[in-house]
Amino acid sequence: MRSSNPVFSRRGFGRDNGYAGFNTAPQAGGPAVATQANPYAQPTGNPYAQNPYAQQDLQYGAPPQAPASTGRMTIDDVVMRTGTTLGVLIVTAALAWALLPVDDANISRSYGVGIGAALIGMVLALVQSFKRKASPALILTYAAFEGVFLGVISSIVDNRVAEGAAMQAVIGTMAVFAAVLVAYKAGWIRVNRRFYGFVMAAALGFILLMAVNLLFAVFGGGDGLGFRSGPLGIVFGVVGILLGACFLALDFKQVEDGIAYGAPREEAWLAAFGLTLTLVWIYMEFLRLISILNSSD
Repeated sequence: MRSSNPVFSRRGFGRDNGYAGFNTAPQAGGPAVATQANPYAQPTGNPYAQNPYAQQDLQYGAPPQAPASTGRMTIDDVVMRTGTTLGVLIVTAALAWALLPVDDANISRSYGVGIGAALIGMVLALVQSFKRKASPALILTYAAFEGVFLGVISSIVDNRVAEGAAMQAVIGTMAVFAAVLVAYKAGWIRVNRRFYGFVMAAALGFILLMAVNLLFAVFGGGDGLGFRSGPLGIVFGVVGILLGACFLALDFKQVEDGIAYGAPREEAWLAAFGLTLTLVWIYMEFLRLISILNSSD
């Protein structure tokens, strides 16, 4: 299963890499093997497992045996690195909020700094997404620049559009994360091929519509086709949040598979990076939705 997140798709736990035995060649007379032609077949073994019975367990549908050797990713590694990445982002966002005022005399300068930080963060995110290995320094630098952008844009919305919007967006993002995690662990969300296909189709349509709306806004002025304002903007804001929730479910699945099949510990940084990207998406959609709701009052 490939995540919606480009980080996981590129290197982390996608079916194109060697984790979880997804590139294992089929054996004559053996069980189904996940290949490019059939990426959802049951893998025959775990290349990282040290237990000689791991392959037999997989053949009979049992969970893979945890690797006996050290140096493999654990849930603690993912939690710690995700916390570190989000911590850097939050600290720089708070500094940007405090040091880049958005009053009438300074808003242009602060907004310019925020947009510049967003562009740098986007470039760093793309660089990391196409690297074969996780770079903690690159990931934390991305988080720092992304935090500057979020701090500026949150301050603008909170001070000039809707007071308290930033805190509401934070609470909403935390609520979505907790709800999806509970639903995923309880088995209420089944991340399978159908779920993946639906989310990918919806995400592609959403991104294309936003791109068209942006083009109309740039060349035609105003809000383009109106996908980000009024009743239609509210609908698209809710859809964006729901897509973010689906991305979280896909990310949880990828992290779970990476841990189960013994991905290297450094891949926890990719997990942290991917989860951070998804949480930023959800936060921005909440902030946008709150802005639209308040501007329509």
